[in-house]
Amino acid sequence: MAYVPGAALLAALVVGCSAGADSSANGADSKAGSPTVTPAPPGKYKTLPAPCRTVPRGTLKDLLPGAAELPGDQQEKVFRGTASVTYDTDRKVGCSWKSNAPGATRSLSIGFERVVSYDPAVSDDDRADTVYAKKERAAGLSSSATPGPDAEKNTGTPGEQEKSKGKGEGKGEGSGEEGEPEDAAGDATASADPSSTASPSGGPGGGNSGSSSAEDALPSRLLDNLGDAAFLQDLPTRAGSTAQHRTVSVVFRTSNVVVTVRYAEQPALVTQVPDGRELQEKAQALARKLAEALSE
Repeated sequence: MAYVPGAALLAALVVGCSAGADSSANGADSKAGSPTVTPAPPGKYKTLPAPCRTVPRGTLKDLLPGAAELPGDQQEKVFRGTASVTYDTDRKVGCSWKSNAPGATRSLSIGFERVVSYDPAVSDDDRADTVYAKKERAAGLSSSATPGPDAEKNTGTPGEQEKSKGKGEGKGEGSGEEGEPEDAAGDATASADPSSTASPSGGPGGGNSGSSSAEDALPSRLLDNLGDAAFLQDLPTRAGSTAQHRTVSVVFRTSNVVVTVRYAEQPALVTQVPDGRELQEKAQALARKLAEALSE
């Protein structure tokens, strides 16, 4: 029988115990060929723009009538805008402007949200699409091909959709997000009709202008050729209200950033009705400029 020194015997025992413990702890993971999780790709955008500097002054003059006629200091204050209160400027920023002209008050706000997925199996873009889809559903619109509980309300002729829209006007007025009318008229079906599509040039919807009635504007709807997905929501004054007010929101997603543009008007006289078509066209035009600036 061979003699084994005490130190050598102790070392052999330690190695054997360690190998057994590792095999037990790792289990299946220790086997050759175990699958590994490949992290989902990150989003395109790592930072957000300075929101109060994203809208050129010339555009602000057009969107805020009367502001250019104000005295120097007041004019500068209006065009400077007011930054939104946020605790993480890498994730969410915004800015708002307001002008009080003799004929009406116009207000504009923009918001940028950079979405980051903390699930390695879900990309930033997919997570941003979920955030955008929630806003789309809150507006009563859906780009999903699968019929949902509101499918009947989002089909039919544009005239029937207008009737449905009239029933839902006023819910969540001015919020632009949660609590907005769930049966707002217009979706991909309405957009397929020539009377409710964007102009052939790809810009805002065309049509006869000059009328300021609520019925003159196109209904809330999905938008084409704006980011990866987009929709417009038009919230006129609720029926029976003594104060006329209209808010148009355009929301779009591009990669992992969700952008919201809100443009509103309140006439000085209750007998005047905001021009919904003008508000829609200008809100869409600004949204497209922001999308182009982000892609640069």
